[in-house]
Amino acid sequence: MTHTDGQHERDTTARDVRTRITVFVALGANLLIAAAKAVAGLFTGSPALLSEAAHSVADSLNEVFLLIAVHRSKRPPDDRHPFGYGNERYFWALLAAVGIFVMGGCFSVYQGVQALRTGHQESLKGYLVGLAVLGVALLADGVSLIRALHQARRQGEGATDPALRTVIGEDATAVIGVLLAAVGIALHLATGQVAWEAGASMGIGILLVCVACRLVREARDRLIGEAVDTELRDHIGDFLASQSEIDKVAALLTMRLGLDSVLVAARVDLVPGLDSEEVELVCVRLKRRITAKWPSAKHVFLDITEAPGPEENAPRFSGRLGHDGTSRSP
Repeated sequence: MTHTDGQHERDTTARDVRTRITVFVALGANLLIAAAKAVAGLFTGSPALLSEAAHSVADSLNEVFLLIAVHRSKRPPDDRHPFGYGNERYFWALLAAVGIFVMGGCFSVYQGVQALRTGHQESLKGYLVGLAVLGVALLADGVSLIRALHQARRQGEGATDPALRTVIGEDATAVIGVLLAAVGIALHLATGQVAWEAGASMGIGILLVCVACRLVREARDRLIGEAVDTELRDHIGDFLASQSEIDKVAALLTMRLGLDSVLVAARVDLVPGLDSEEVELVCVRLKRRITAKWPSAKHVFLDITEAPGPEENAPRFSGRLGHDGTSRSP
């Protein structure tokens, strides 16, 4: 293992430790407020509180999924999974998103519809208990959200780590949901109309469904095989084209195999005049250079083809690639 590989591995381990802590903080907050909301909701019969209780229970279950994801995605490659288990992170994030949709979103909408049908009225005591519980929930969810956002800003990983993104999405939705529930209860108290609280419950449900759909879409894109971002792909293409041994980069394909693993496959023409032994050595050197420059490029495959003759007048790689990975003329 090179120094660069060792440093990358240490950074990855440290990041996963911080992610676990963030998920544990979110799990603790959700377990606390789920119990409080459920007791208060059953005591008062408040649809908004019951919706928020379902929301917190769903979030708690999802945090368990995310902890499993962080653990299982670190398993080393084996014969059945030669590229490792990095995509398990996205599989468990997908399950978490489904949990948000079913347990949180659908139940909240159902509670709102039921409240409109029954027209249940709460006592003043029930309102005060509900608002007090929501205050505690807002504090707990706010602390968890601040922790997650701090990690995302510190590491610049909020856009890539599905566990961290899910926690941020859950906590942000939880804070908004608590505010919606509080407004619904307050308006119910002021007007005596249960429709306000029922509307808040349905609003929470719709919000959860929207968040769940977005998380599902992101997890799906990674699970079915997603290329690295265009900027990184162009950097790799520019790097290959700048090597003295390469005459032309004919095609460059990439795919994410997990949070810290990328597959790079390139078809390149080497400069004329190299014998078979030199070609093999060049191939090894190029792979090492790519891995050293981008440690996440754990799997590099080079398809070496014969360099075109002068009569073909083939253009060199321009540095910009099409969506299919083939080179485009300027």
